[in-house]
Amino acid sequence: MAEILFLTVDSASEGKRLDSFISESVDDLSRSHAQKLIDSGGVLINGGIFKAKKGVRAGDVVRIEIPDPVPIDVQPEPIPINVVYEDSDLAVVDKQQGLTVHPANGVYSGTLVNALLYRFRDLSGINGMIRPGIVHRLDKMTSGLMLVAKNDAAHNFLAEQIASKKCRRVYHALVEGVIKEDEGVIVEPIGRSPKDRKQMAVVPDGRYAETHYRVLGRYRSNTLCAFELKTGRTHQIRVHAKYIGHPVVGDSVYGYRNQRFALDGQLLHSKEITFCDLSGKELHFESELPDYFAKIVGILDKSEKIG
Repeated sequence: MAEILFLTVDSASEGKRLDSFISESVDDLSRSHAQKLIDSGGVLINGGIFKAKKGVRAGDVVRIEIPDPVPIDVQPEPIPINVVYEDSDLAVVDKQQGLTVHPANGVYSGTLVNALLYRFRDLSGINGMIRPGIVHRLDKMTSGLMLVAKNDAAHNFLAEQIASKKCRRVYHALVEGVIKEDEGVIVEPIGRSPKDRKQMAVVPDGRYAETHYRVLGRYRSNTLCAFELKTGRTHQIRVHAKYIGHPVVGDSVYGYRNQRFALDGQLLHSKEITFCDLSGKELHFESELPDYFAKIVGILDKSEKIG
């Protein structure tokens, strides 16, 4: 069935073009995609059909009907993956850096989903054929622990824990510069960047985003931090780290252009995950830092550690 969303325009979005409002309000929905939905009659404002350039007003109710994706042939592939836990309902996978989570933009092979289809007999179908079993995502160049649902009941149960903040997700990251505070909370809204629609940014009309951080080690030019997600916005840790002036080391999108270390991606790792299985039993898993990450931390510990 098609996905139907209802959005109420707030005062901060007053006057925005309809296509812009939609793309900024719905994750993974570009402005061009929004325009196509509008042109096809899939978007209504207070029950009426309007063009993409229509300015929305506070209090307007926007109904968006997103049709099912065109069926595609996503094939199982024997891609090596590290399954750290598995039962009849779910699995925990330790994803390697460089592995895209699911097919997108015409690329339907070489992803974690292809590997999951090969590794497991059953996967939840809530996210359709492109993202079977995927409860939450990691960026391609982010490594670490991910939850995988084998059936729809498990998918809904795990997704509810993430939405209600009962699922604890902790990441380790090496960031640029020295953070003075031992810990802190970043509560800043995240949405599409007005400068580059492919990027996310802290914007006044973005979606609520909350990240907690704790300093694990300080070095001459860097800080090792633990970041805990309280919400799950796209690129949340990377965007919030940049916002406080300490982007993740190796981040080619939100970080420094001139990298100190020869890296293929950001030093951001999904280190810990705590949740309950369907029986109510709490499960906790931790993942070791990848070798390339641990090697740099080891070098810094020896030669640049502060305090």
